[in-house]
Amino acid sequence: MTNTIWSREEFTERLRAVATDRYHDRHPFNVRMHEGALTPAELRRWILNRFHYQRHIPVKDALILAKFDDSGLRRAWLRRIQDHDGEKDGDGGIERWLRLGEAAGIDRARLESGDEVLPGVRLAVDGYVNFCRLHGRLEAVAASLTELSAPTIMRTRIAAFEKHYRWIDADGLTYFRNRIGQGSRDSEEALDLVLEWARTTEEQEAAVAALAFKCDVLWSLLDAVECAGERT
Repeated sequence: MTNTIWSREEFTERLRAVATDRYHDRHPFNVRMHEGALTPAELRRWILNRFHYQRHIPVKDALILAKFDDSGLRRAWLRRIQDHDGEKDGDGGIERWLRLGEAAGIDRARLESGDEVLPGVRLAVDGYVNFCRLHGRLEAVAASLTELSAPTIMRTRIAAFEKHYRWIDADGLTYFRNRIGQGSRDSEEALDLVLEWARTTEEQEAAVAALAFKCDVLWSLLDAVECAGERT
């Protein structure tokens, strides 16, 4: 363990390096998705299981929000919950993911039931939610910095779906389109908080480790989805 605190620039570079080098865009399943190599069954299996993660995003954000003692910060973070839950019925990221499922031929009730969620996906998502519950605000917010890579993967995914999966109605891609702007905004806000709060070497290293853990969560989720195909 180093005894020298990183400069703001070096700390930022280390965080961005984790978000780039360990992000799940490199997972073989995502690579195949973006190359157009997934079958309809594989793509539907991913949509079904990824929805279990999507519906828990506002849950983890509520846990993070509860750690803040500043009302302005709570109001700013509340926007993340509204982005996914919506400000009214029929709105928000969760609703848009349900529409993606419908565009791919998955009945809404089938998605919402969660009956087909794989054990490995449940374990990964539970691990992330519990991480946000049990750790302090610095590590919980640092874990969200996978958003640094989200805009890039969303652009890649939109292009891949439009080229290779044209059997999915284009309106179903609205979730991906919205996350480009939201991810850019959210990641920069979270990065500023992490850079401000991490004042010691131990805190900086804890933030980097938290982000690496979140990358592992996303990777493990895809491991479960990919291995399920090998068993069938």
